[in-house]
Amino acid sequence: MIVCIAEKPSVARDIARIIGATSSHDGYMEGNGFQVTWTFGHLCTLKEPHDYTPMWKSWSLSALPMIPERFGIKLIDDQGIKKQFSIIEGLMQKAERIVNCGDAGQEGELIQRWVMQKAGAKCPVSRLWISSMTDEAIREGFQNLKDQQDYQPLYLAGLSRAIGDWLLGMNATRLYTLKYGQNRQVLSIGRVQTPTLALIVNRQKEIDNFKPEPYWVLATVYRDTTFTATKGKFTSKEEGEAAFATIEGKPFEVTKVEKKEGKEQPPQLYDLTSLQVDCNRKFGYSAEMTLNLIQALYEKKYTTYPRVDTQYLSDDIYPKCPQTLNGLYQTKFGGIPVYAEYIKPIGGKALKKTKRVFDTSKVTDHHAIIPTGVIPQNLSDAEQKVFDLIVRRFIGVFLPDCKFSTTTVLGEVKGEEETVEFKVTGKEILEPGWRVVRGVQASENTENAETENAEKNDEERTLPTFVKGESGEHKPTLTEKWTTPPPYYNEASLLRAMETAGKFVEDETLRAAMKENGIGRPSSRASIIETLFKRRYIKRERKRLVATPTGIELIDLIREELLKSCELTGIWEKKLRDIEHQKYDAQQFINELKAQVTDIVRDVISDPSNRRITITPEETKKKKGKGKGESEK
Repeated sequence: MIVCIAEKPSVARDIARIIGATSSHDGYMEGNGFQVTWTFGHLCTLKEPHDYTPMWKSWSLSALPMIPERFGIKLIDDQGIKKQFSIIEGLMQKAERIVNCGDAGQEGELIQRWVMQKAGAKCPVSRLWISSMTDEAIREGFQNLKDQQDYQPLYLAGLSRAIGDWLLGMNATRLYTLKYGQNRQVLSIGRVQTPTLALIVNRQKEIDNFKPEPYWVLATVYRDTTFTATKGKFTSKEEGEAAFATIEGKPFEVTKVEKKEGKEQPPQLYDLTSLQVDCNRKFGYSAEMTLNLIQALYEKKYTTYPRVDTQYLSDDIYPKCPQTLNGLYQTKFGGIPVYAEYIKPIGGKALKKTKRVFDTSKVTDHHAIIPTGVIPQNLSDAEQKVFDLIVRRFIGVFLPDCKFSTTTVLGEVKGEEETVEFKVTGKEILEPGWRVVRGVQASENTENAETENAEKNDEERTLPTFVKGESGEHKPTLTEKWTTPPPYYNEASLLRAMETAGKFVEDETLRAAMKENGIGRPSSRASIIETLFKRRYIKRERKRLVATPTGIELIDLIREELLKSCELTGIWEKKLRDIEHQKYDAQQFINELKAQVTDIVRDVISDPSNRRITITPEETKKKKGKGKGESEK
């Protein structure tokens, strides 16, 4: 009998239906030579400190660092999990072959490998590796099962990540709690969590310490168009007033009119982070909410695998795209074929193919998030909004570039003592191209809506026709303004900063180059942010992410740069990725981390200062039962 093991009951049911295992049993389905069973996500976890030695049960500085000789796994202490594992173990002991049908990613590999190890499976193992849950993808996957050994580097990367998080989280959390938390408040430290908190705290300090300074901007209105002085800001009012006096009452003359035509390529396809960023900006959805929505769309077969960090498709996807577009052409919401008008002009022709979209060398395990072409039914309002973003982005890459014209008009006013130059720029869309599909999603956040409208008006402002040499009256203005601090992080900008190890980068090309050194995986960043909320290290104020006094104190308390540096954590992340791609040794990564943890423990224990974190009644937490939370990333 061939035993197939999936990550969720719903996924197992889909697989069972396709391969003919239609007879239901307690904890599995059977038929056609297959038994299909499932986990509920993680059934196993790394052992806790007290599982290795009773000495590590109580929290004590003398017991640190805790470094097991050999890491082990155990079942999670839950009756439902124990019952399901017992069923899986029975099936695997008798299996002639196992098919690992876990989610096709690092976490999915780890979940199923641990279950197989715990169950003592001895038979050969194959791997189902698919990027969507459509019937066609499942059938194709079973026709092309891979050897489990092909995914050994993926497993080693996942295992190294789990062990690394355990080593740093378990040791640093106990260390800081005992040394600085007055043994009354757990100070949770994590490999990804703490640098992320440091980002928020450091930005907040920049804002708090910012001293606004005045400056003055000279502008003038000529023919209902506002021109701004090219000299830039005046740092003193007197200087600005002198320039104003020079030009007041003198005629404005147009000195140059320049038109340049340009092209704007469609945005690249979505990876998980860019989708989370857009959903936060447009709809105010948290990173976790977006992840849950896109996961649901994937399991309903409407979109492809979501936990991805590439914005490219492999070349073998190109021949399947007309079929996908055909499904979208037929898609209706409220009886209206919402995408038909965009697809009609490109239907029946060879689709555009560019390296910005199709590049096999940029795809490892999975490609960008795209629709599957399965016509969606009964989507919730939130699911429909996420689906709509993905569809419009997908259709857009096959549409022509947007053609626009940029007009720059220079003018001057000759004063008695000096000539002041002015400039205005306008952009006119000549052929919208892919922009027709951009759509107007109503923002659920007024702040968002105002910003987006302002940006749109600014970038698409059409100027009146000006002619070089024309002149006339104008109305100059001198406006006092103040320098502003950097903005607070919101979830969108924090995700971008995590992606690029602390540098907030908007440019697509530069961001892609920095992804390898980002902190956390795309799939884990949402849960890291939620952990910071749960720990009461940060809170939301409208869209802002604000560090609490405890969060600020914790970062101030940590002098060990290794624990809070985005760059260093980004380097670890790069090493984990290199382990996955067989460019770095997993054992070396663990050994380095063991040495680093040992150094941190020694430095903190020998700290002679009397640093302590302030205990506030509502934030005091009992230490008992916190073992599981210690190693959170």
